[in-house]
Amino acid sequence: MTSVRVLHVEDEPDIREVVEISLGLDPDFETRSCSSGPEALVSAADWSPDIILLDVMMPFMDGPATLARLREDAGTANIPVVFMTVRAQAPDADRFLSLGAVGVIPKPFNPMTLAAAVRAFVPATANKLDALRNAFIQRMNDNAAVLAKHRSALMCRGDQTTVLTAMNDVAHSLAGAAGIFGYAQVSDFAAKLEESTANRLNDQASVEFVVSSIDTLLQGIEKGSRLRRS
Repeated sequence: MTSVRVLHVEDEPDIREVVEISLGLDPDFETRSCSSGPEALVSAADWSPDIILLDVMMPFMDGPATLARLREDAGTANIPVVFMTVRAQAPDADRFLSLGAVGVIPKPFNPMTLAAAVRAFVPATANKLDALRNAFIQRMNDNAAVLAKHRSALMCRGDQTTVLTAMNDVAHSLAGAAGIFGYAQVSDFAAKLEESTANRLNDQASVEFVVSSIDTLLQGIEKGSRLRRS
């Protein structure tokens, strides 16, 4: 799962292609490109990027005019914008910053270092969310290990109340948090395990049904973790 959405606005198709390849060097970047200011307004509103790279010289609606329109819409007003331009020296750079841009990246740029240059302007909240998401992935894996132990204990057919209660707590926590971090399937599977453990505590479900719910959730966690690693 990528964590930083970058919208690149540039009327030259060859530059769009180079930027897409360059930003692809950072595995956390997801890049979308558009060729004009009007198209950028639509993409920004629909996609909610974390940062916008905006060309200055474009036909019909140039970079400063596009930025002004972005700031007029409450949904896009707070998205950081970085101008990419050959006019990156003062006083031009100062003027761009005064318009509300958070930075200026000069053209021509180094394709090998562009991703790092963009990363420097990414809001701290995006980086923090990425850290939180990584921490949650570790938490999912830790919970999976705990659930596997509880599964073994449940199969022993001894006093099940303590084990079922502990499993219910883990399932409840995962059901509430997984969807927030993009793991909707894990959230659904955890909710089903929470329901099945509650039913078992009330003698309304079999041990086999609970075990099946555990196995489904463990498979979902493994799949989600594997997708993140890839």
